[in-house]
Amino acid sequence: MPRPSARPRTTTPPRVRELRVRNFRALRDVEIKDISPLTVLLGPNGSGKSTVFDVFAFLSECFEVGLRGAWDKRGRGKELKTRGADEPVTIEIKYKEPGYPTITYHLSVDERNGRPVVVEEWLQWRRKPRGKPFRFLEYREGKGRAVIGEQPDADDRRVEIPLKSADLLAVNALGQFEEHPRVAALREFITGWHVTYLSAESARVQPEAGPQEKLSRTGDNLANVIQYLAEQHPERLERIYQALRERVPRIDRVSAEPMPDGRLLLKIKDAPFRQPILAKFASDGTLKMLAYLVVLYDPAPPPFIGIEEPENFLHPRLLRGLAEECRRAAERTQLLATTHSPFFLNGLRPEEVWVLWRDQQGHTRTQCVDAMERVGELMKQGAALGDLWMEGFFCAGDPLVNQGEPPEGP
Repeated sequence: MPRPSARPRTTTPPRVRELRVRNFRALRDVEIKDISPLTVLLGPNGSGKSTVFDVFAFLSECFEVGLRGAWDKRGRGKELKTRGADEPVTIEIKYKEPGYPTITYHLSVDERNGRPVVVEEWLQWRRKPRGKPFRFLEYREGKGRAVIGEQPDADDRRVEIPLKSADLLAVNALGQFEEHPRVAALREFITGWHVTYLSAESARVQPEAGPQEKLSRTGDNLANVIQYLAEQHPERLERIYQALRERVPRIDRVSAEPMPDGRLLLKIKDAPFRQPILAKFASDGTLKMLAYLVVLYDPAPPPFIGIEEPENFLHPRLLRGLAEECRRAAERTQLLATTHSPFFLNGLRPEEVWVLWRDQQGHTRTQCVDAMERVGELMKQGAALGDLWMEGFFCAGDPLVNQGEPPEGP
């Protein structure tokens, strides 16, 4: 199936084009290339889907709370590094800003006396298609240099700016200064990521009243975001209601009402009834669908959205539509999801799905469905991805077959 044509530079959001990870739990050496605006990871339990998802969460948290907080949260080097690996954890992303060459961001982290250190961090790009890669930021354990300028080149001035400690990220530190606009753009891109762990239980809480622009990772401020949209973007909220009614026809609308004690009460009105019900009595599926739509219809979407297993608590017949909503949202942002659902897969295209499995050494391997020749042929004849997966054409993603090198499908 041909890939969608590129959008004009003026409307194309920043994108992660490639990801390479080494020594991050089961990801001994994993590379995902040609990442599409909507990317979905498929595989059996323990195949590494959630680990790839967590790579993005880890990198985002490094910028948000610092390397040490993100490292310690995951059990430090003992739990985070691949078993038997002596080399550092390495994350490398290729990222494309509209109007600029592709930038490669490389981060290697290891542990010294129980504390994480940035072993190596650099940024590079090719100013010309056939030119040599040029590193305009290079740091090791808090010491290094960066090139000043809008489009840093070899002839531009390099400045040495030592960091306070070896666990600080240079991109996070230097990205706060005007003289490093490309570094600042990457920092803004990563700090804007929204890697969600939405929970229906969290959406039921009654938070303090007050509008909030962005949904939290767990969705515990859903009522605050509904209040914000009602006040600032009523037309966008109406579009969310319309999309929700298409998926859950009995739902009329949702409101967030301040209470005398200062909390915010989320109410959901069912079309046949005059009085709305409290969100705490609504179904898990209704709350999850509402939370997803709030994220996907964000008036100013984050540059990257991660959603883990969106099928949880949703009726199977809703999932194809949710996949289509994700693709529409991916015109304005980049979206990564993990799934076990054939119904969600039925709404996807081969270039949007990557299959993960473990090899004989226990390390994660990956393959894009678009590279599976027989799958492409069957898709052209009208087959759906989820049906092909359930019929055994993605043997590497089947928990009932040997997990090693992916055998050929039936």
